[in-house]
Amino acid sequence: MGRYADAGVALSVFVTVLSEKWPVLDRHERAAEWLQIWSDLGRAPRTIDAYARGLGEFLLVCERDGIDPETANRSHIAAFVRELRTRPSRSGANVLALDSGAGLANATLQQRLVPVRLFYDFLVEEGVRESNPVGRGRYTPGRGRGGGTARGLVPRLVKLPWIPAEAEWLQVLEVFRAEPIRNRLMLALAYDAALRREELCALRSDDIDPAHRTVRVRAETTKTRQERVVPYSASTGVLLGEYLRHRATLSRARGPLFLSESRRNTAQPLTLWTWSKVVRRLALAAEVPRFSTHTTRHLCLTDLARMGWEVHAIASFAGHRSTESTLRYIHLSGRELSARLNASMSHLHAWRVEALTRTDRNPQ
Repeated sequence: MGRYADAGVALSVFVTVLSEKWPVLDRHERAAEWLQIWSDLGRAPRTIDAYARGLGEFLLVCERDGIDPETANRSHIAAFVRELRTRPSRSGANVLALDSGAGLANATLQQRLVPVRLFYDFLVEEGVRESNPVGRGRYTPGRGRGGGTARGLVPRLVKLPWIPAEAEWLQVLEVFRAEPIRNRLMLALAYDAALRREELCALRSDDIDPAHRTVRVRAETTKTRQERVVPYSASTGVLLGEYLRHRATLSRARGPLFLSESRRNTAQPLTLWTWSKVVRRLALAAEVPRFSTHTTRHLCLTDLARMGWEVHAIASFAGHRSTESTLRYIHLSGRELSARLNASMSHLHAWRVEALTRTDRNPQ
């Protein structure tokens, strides 16, 4: 019981910290109440942080334009979308790819609108409003019997994940070879088990089963809240054994598998941000700037598709709730298209050979 009480206190403190980061939330009682409800329901801190940022930016635009957020209409939402679409990226020259035609990526535009939509869902449920000005689409008149279709306020671009070419992957590996054993093991596990950054950094020493070479990915650390057990290779097992011996020099206590070795945080759990900085530094050193903490997961799942794994097996390995996400890796691997192309080309090749070798001078 005490642990749950402590968790509740921690969440309340976290929301307070967010209010300090986004003071506009404190100026709108309903917004602060909505955020606290999501926090009390146990949403991950990163999710709450994203909600606070998206709603905070919307509230700031409302204050600037003299709009009461509780009575905002569709035109006010459209103005906010325009603001997002034309806003320059804070990354400036560091932007690697823009898919929105503006300063913010398409996925970022979608992310900013989600908390605004959920906030108005809350106001509707509380009886403050009759309708949600954001909704999940807008009605577009059409000729069909249905009368029209629902389209998103911002067109959603569905892109295939980026994976490195073989030469780029070798460049990254060459740089990682000079890294400490912890970083080398983390990269190996991230690829071998297709782990997300959060899943990798949250691994505990008792999640590893060296006898069967498997990793338990706990439900509370996953995006879909579904636990899974995945294998790792013998080569990664060698790195793991070496790292565990090294880890014992930092701490013999059970707990987080990957520990910080900085002077300030020696033997403390390694943070997501530290791992991100490590990968970013090495990606730049390898001259593969698009390589990120999620690239190894994309590459692993694509390789499984290339090897002929069935979509449901890949989904289970990846921890996907549905196969819709998994299909992207099947498409990226080109497996199905390649099989169809080979089959059709074989038929076409046979037809051409037959035509070339036919002796009948008067073909029908």
